[in-house]
Amino acid sequence: MNNRDPFNLRRTPGPAVSILQSRATNLGQQIARSANKAAEVGRNVLHEVSSEAASSMLAYAPTFQNGPTQRHPEQWQSAQSRYAPSEPSTSNGIGEAVTGFFGADKKDSLPMYKDKPFSYPGSRRKVPWYKQRRTVAIVLTSFAVISWWFGILSPLSYFTSEGTPTIKKELSKSSWFGAGAAVDWETRAQRVREVFKTSFNGYEKNAWGYDEYHPVSKGKRQMTPDGMGWIIVDALDTMMIMNLTEEVAHARQWIHHNLTYDQDHDVNTFETTIRMLGGLLSAHYLSTSFEDTYARVDDELSDDLYIEKATDLADRLLGAYETTSGVPLASVNLHNSRGIPSHADGGASSTAEATSLQLEMKYLAKLTGEDHYWDHAEHVMKIVDDNGAEDGLVPIFIYADSGNFRGQNIRLGSRGDSYYEYLIKQFLQTSQQEPIYQAMWNETLDGVKKHLITYSSPSNFTVLAERPNGLVGKLSPKMDHLVCFMPGTIALATTGGLPLAQAKAQPNWGPQQEEDMRLAEELMNTCWGMYKATPLGLAGEITHFNLNDPPLMHEEFTKDNRPSPPADFEKSGLGSEFVGHDDYIVKGADAHNLQRPETIESLFYMWRITGDEKYRNWGWEMFESFVKWTAVEDGTGYTSLTSVLETPPTQKDNMESFWLAETLKYFYLLFSSNDILPLTDVVFNTEAHAFPRFQLGKLFKTGWERKPRDQNGRLIQSPNPPVETRADDAAAKQTPALEKVTAPDPADKTPEPKAGGAAPAVAVPEAVAPAAVVPEAQAPVAEAPLQPEAARDPVTGKETEAVQAAQGG
Repeated sequence: MNNRDPFNLRRTPGPAVSILQSRATNLGQQIARSANKAAEVGRNVLHEVSSEAASSMLAYAPTFQNGPTQRHPEQWQSAQSRYAPSEPSTSNGIGEAVTGFFGADKKDSLPMYKDKPFSYPGSRRKVPWYKQRRTVAIVLTSFAVISWWFGILSPLSYFTSEGTPTIKKELSKSSWFGAGAAVDWETRAQRVREVFKTSFNGYEKNAWGYDEYHPVSKGKRQMTPDGMGWIIVDALDTMMIMNLTEEVAHARQWIHHNLTYDQDHDVNTFETTIRMLGGLLSAHYLSTSFEDTYARVDDELSDDLYIEKATDLADRLLGAYETTSGVPLASVNLHNSRGIPSHADGGASSTAEATSLQLEMKYLAKLTGEDHYWDHAEHVMKIVDDNGAEDGLVPIFIYADSGNFRGQNIRLGSRGDSYYEYLIKQFLQTSQQEPIYQAMWNETLDGVKKHLITYSSPSNFTVLAERPNGLVGKLSPKMDHLVCFMPGTIALATTGGLPLAQAKAQPNWGPQQEEDMRLAEELMNTCWGMYKATPLGLAGEITHFNLNDPPLMHEEFTKDNRPSPPADFEKSGLGSEFVGHDDYIVKGADAHNLQRPETIESLFYMWRITGDEKYRNWGWEMFESFVKWTAVEDGTGYTSLTSVLETPPTQKDNMESFWLAETLKYFYLLFSSNDILPLTDVVFNTEAHAFPRFQLGKLFKTGWERKPRDQNGRLIQSPNPPVETRADDAAAKQTPALEKVTAPDPADKTPEPKAGGAAPAVAVPEAVAPAAVVPEAQAPVAEAPLQPEAARDPVTGKETEAVQAAQGG
């Protein structure tokens, strides 16, 4: 087996062509024999046929149909070069079609045509078989259809070269002339499991216990003096979901004997929270709430192993929140729990980083009954919201000392993304009992539609753009790959995690929800196009788009006349370009691929919610591309890539921890049963770690209220003003109430009775109550000039690479 191609995806077309030629020859001989036999019969039957009988006979001929459809980084300088269009691809389904046709059970398959009815009157008139037009027509038509189907006479077959891989694609419905095998999604899930094992076993062998692993050179590095278990802890719950018992047992021993957070070293507050704290909490949830389901290990270690480590880590992280405003600093020293301001960006914290700690801290508070974790994380949301960002769209930096935003850069990519993600997930985490977060989500989604949704030219792909100079500034036609979390999140927010058909049956489903689901589907299509637009079938870190001048904005249209993207990405003819060739722009400096999960994450949500199998098919095609191009030469792992515009690509020699924690987890869940971690029972944090939904209970509540706003979402600054609400919008955009609410976690130490049964659904109020006292606006803080972003170490937050250019490229 080729180690670089473990799934044998790079077969040359030679064997397939040989088989095809052989089968075609045999088929021609069979047709000839059948024709001779027909001639013999023809000599003994009457040639005269009535039109009625002829019609009756033709009714037995099969109808020929088409076959199964084939189906936070930092900114980098954007070069002005365009990617080179890939060569026209050829059909890759020949081997599959041959197998489906010749491998079918001949007893059950429908013949090319049937004999005429036995009661049909005979004739003594003898006509040579080759003069019977019906026979000749059937033979020629059959041969032509078979040739077209298998590509024997197709001009496309002559363009197949030795360098073009022939990827066998499984049938999704049925093969011609009989029932073909349906796609075995469980087998595909197991292939993902094999890739995970290969990746993790290479790490175990060459870099066990280290925080970084370089699978090409087999290099390794620690981020702190004794290591943080960066890869081990982040990948832990993926191993459990995949039931990799040996790997889990090995990880548990390392965590017990080696993992300590008492190290005199600064780490990034956000990354450590979502990866390490989130990973430990998810492992605790899976190991204590599901008896013998997820890789149970009997090793005599405490069942509280994960929660004890999580609590110790969280206590050290809380020092970052000790600021004048309560907004956490970018980094924290683990030994003395002292917060450290950002080394760049004028000392400001990333807005997304400061507001993507809440799921983790709230769940830990629920488990331990210690409300100070809850209070610290929740207070950050109040400070951010008190800034009164217009239409809910927040700048990407915030000063920890004053709590004021820095600059006006608005985007849902790096440094902005997970703020929006955690709004709706906080609402769902506490079983829809904190409607304040749904109100904030609704406001931001309206703002996204109003200010950021535009359409590409000439194909009208839906683009979620940026406003680097504020909402009154020029639109930037740029989408980070990170933005592709948004389609799945919109679908999750719209349905509450219910299957779409069930959500539509809820009494509060209406035109607003239909519009939101349409937006989710269109953005999903755009994100998938990022993969279709490159020679490797893998997306770059950043994609730009051609826009109309002036841009066409979502708010300029109604649901009836809004631009629509193409139905698919297939080429329209031989030699034609990819459908979005003139829409998508991948610049050289933006073309690196870090094995990111956001698109597969959204495909997972879209599949679970809509049930449309195209999302699974897209995911499988993406998975094949990852396997084909990112596998290292010796077959012991997978690596990030320098550019998706090169064939073959240059390998970057780094395996990100989220390749194991997120990307492969979402692939596995996409291809597995929907019974694994249902969306109505769990929320996934921004690192794909699963937490349960729970009830607030007696100990916890929403400890803040929003400042009053006018109908445009702007703060009302007069003392004790009345609240002008958007009651109709709030009612129209209420997430469908779930039919059941997850019971409290068994490890919950909150001192309230754990009554059985589902709790009643909580209705979202029409208006958010005003705060009793409106604090005076804080004086603006003088800003240092905005600097270009530099790549930073995910733990320390320190710059690791020189700034290559100003934002946006």
